[in-house]
Amino acid sequence: MPLVKETLQTALAADFKDIDLASEDASNKVAEIIANRVDAYIKTATITINTTVTGVCATPAGPGTITGTGSGTGTIA
Repeated sequence: MPLVKETLQTALAADFKDIDLASEDASNKVAEIIANRVDAYIKTATITINTTVTGVCATPAGPGTITGTGSGTGTIA
């Protein structure tokens, strides 16, 4: 899934409404909220990798070279 900045912004705004900014540990709460939200946000990304692999192989007719391309997708865990 592509990363959508507005999704992160909306979630952070909702979390910040619940913080008493006058409290002594407000900065710790803000830091924790941001860290948790960024971690969750990044993990929603889909990563696509395209690659080419070349190798040398031995065949009954003699040595040869093989080449292949491919792509894969994954997520950040």
